[in-house]
Amino acid sequence: MANPGFRVKKSFNRPDPELARQFAGIPVANIGDNMNRISCMNSRVRPMNAVPLLGCAFTVKVRAGDNLLFHKAIDMAEPGDIIVIDAQNEQSYAIFGELMVMWLRRRGITGVVVDGCIRDYDAISRMKDISVFATGITPNGPLKEGGGEINFPIMCGGLVVNPGDIIVGDADGIVVVNPADAPDVLKKARAQNAKEAQAMKDIENLAWARTWVDETLKAKGCEFVD
Repeated sequence: MANPGFRVKKSFNRPDPELARQFAGIPVANIGDNMNRISCMNSRVRPMNAVPLLGCAFTVKVRAGDNLLFHKAIDMAEPGDIIVIDAQNEQSYAIFGELMVMWLRRRGITGVVVDGCIRDYDAISRMKDISVFATGITPNGPLKEGGGEINFPIMCGGLVVNPGDIIVGDADGIVVVNPADAPDVLKKARAQNAKEAQAMKDIENLAWARTWVDETLKAKGCEFVD
């Protein structure tokens, strides 16, 4: 019998790990620019430490303030996965803290993203080998009553995230890439990196082309008044 809202999907198609690894070192902003600027999570999802985020989405939806399904997700996820949690941006309860992040790290999980709160921020902020993103911090611990889903599409940071999506995060935030789009996005983002590297050299040499500004204003009908 179907039980939407309390169910676990045991498996999903993961992309080739090498495909995800090719996004390493590319700024999230450049990746997002080449996805028409609609594929980055909103600013409420922010880094809780300085570790870059890169891997395959393992999705979890929990009932607000409850983390029972997250515990199950930890035991199911594979090395290289990013556990992405829709906690409905609940600000009264932390979904996890230091102990659960330590267990994630020991199991080879690359990172965890929660549209909700964490606790034990001081310890998590100093971790060097697992990436954590969240919307806030609170000392209140979670409930364990259940409700939720594993490996179904979720909402996180204003975006739909599907199991197997490529997740890239840095100090600016997070971008979500459909694996089917990844090769083209990767090519465009690398080209933008090269273009920006040249722009930096031009800025240092006071040679950054600016004629496009007036040309664009004129084309849009901007009025100049003396």
